[in-house]
Amino acid sequence: MSKLDGKVAVVTGASKGIGAGIAKSLAANGAAVVVNYASSKAGADAVVEAIIAAGGKAIAVQADVSKAEQAQDLIEAAVKQFGRLDVLVNNSGIYEFASIEEITEQHYRRLFDVNVLGVLLATQAAAKHLGEAGSIINISSAITHVHTPTAAVYAGTKGALNAISGVLANELAPRRIRVNVVSPGFVVTEGTHAAGVVGSDMEAGLVAQTPLGRAGQPDDIAGVVAFLASDEARWLTGEVITASGGIR
Repeated sequence: MSKLDGKVAVVTGASKGIGAGIAKSLAANGAAVVVNYASSKAGADAVVEAIIAAGGKAIAVQADVSKAEQAQDLIEAAVKQFGRLDVLVNNSGIYEFASIEEITEQHYRRLFDVNVLGVLLATQAAAKHLGEAGSIINISSAITHVHTPTAAVYAGTKGALNAISGVLANELAPRRIRVNVVSPGFVVTEGTHAAGVVGSDMEAGLVAQTPLGRAGQPDDIAGVVAFLASDEARWLTGEVITASGGIR
């Protein structure tokens, strides 16, 4: 018996990268998974196909979680398809850097709308359906304490997420809903490729600071999330687990 048998999970931003790795890991551990995507239907469909080919259950659902109605529709789709909700992984996020000279109102609002407001709206919608032993896992970033230049706005969103998660852990604890954070270090994904980090001096510097001596992979994060989603983590809430190869 797998540790997530019978559970239903929603993973936001799961069409690629860390989110795709999490969705596949949860499914491999027995959960039925809703693979959320904002724009990459092909990517989400590919994740669903991989899960089904491996014997799991999954559907893809489009939603922009920074919009309240769409966040609600996403959660309702999960409950309609699978009859319940046990796990929400708030992974949707925009990974974008800008120097202090380049920061604009649009850049700030775009990142905070998805990285922070999206988490609040998805959690608000999910909390109505999560019962006892429900688990919410928010994906943050080690950048909140690595302090990488040009990451002021992005790091700000993740710092806000860490604080919000602590508040929600206390707020939802009477309902036996756990809220935890996984804070990845540098991970090779489509996003870090698109941002120009992979192969750059920034990547070399981050790897040089990482005691385990390599960049992370999505599977390095997915296993931690699967643990937090399971009953094995039933005594953990309000925690920030840094999965970074030791970088501080």
